[in-house]
Amino acid sequence: MEERSKNEVVYYYDSHPTEEDLMGESNPHLDLVTYLVTLLRYLFRDQACAVYGNLNFYQTRNPHEYPLVPDVAVIKGAAYDPFATSWKVGLDGPAPQVVFELLSKGTWERDLTEKPLAYAHMGVQEYFAYDPHKCPLALATAQRLFGWRLSPRDATMRPLSRRQRGYLLSIELDSRLVPDGRWLRLYDRSGHLRLTEAEVAGQRAEAAEQRARLLAEKLRSLGVDPDQP
Repeated sequence: MEERSKNEVVYYYDSHPTEEDLMGESNPHLDLVTYLVTLLRYLFRDQACAVYGNLNFYQTRNPHEYPLVPDVAVIKGAAYDPFATSWKVGLDGPAPQVVFELLSKGTWERDLTEKPLAYAHMGVQEYFAYDPHKCPLALATAQRLFGWRLSPRDATMRPLSRRQRGYLLSIELDSRLVPDGRWLRLYDRSGHLRLTEAEVAGQRAEAAEQRARLLAEKLRSLGVDPDQP
């Protein structure tokens, strides 16, 4: 462990802001990042999977390498480290299988034109970009959801075609990605909405209350007061 610490690269941008950091995040951007991270961590709760928001990813030992910083990254087969400040691809583990970028006024064109190539070079399998703003930034198409998948033949990102109902299919997440205004929703193959842990708990509590109400009504119809001990 001592020898490893001596050889550890201290990356400049782990202690200094990137361009994205200086621009800040809008409320829709921050809300959706939080939602996706929470949802994906619960989705992969029964297997080794690290889901990070806004983590620096490096590919070389150059201490001044400018990192790729996806809004959300999913690394299957890796343990989540709540104290991680960055991820060295090939050293800490593989490249993320899936990354998400949420479009912003200062970066959306770069996210759609430069990032697919950059993430392909890093070895990402699927890249999704989503626009949570009230008025879509890509005015020419008014499109909110964009997706690419890495081609095994030439290691380039190929755009994904939207299905008839406007969703994209993620093989890595085994989910349909469906635009929903400022939210991006995930559905399973049967068309059921994937939920966060809090949403599941809320549904269970609501179902329990409903059962209790029905039981109380049944008892009253039999002349029994359920409120009496």
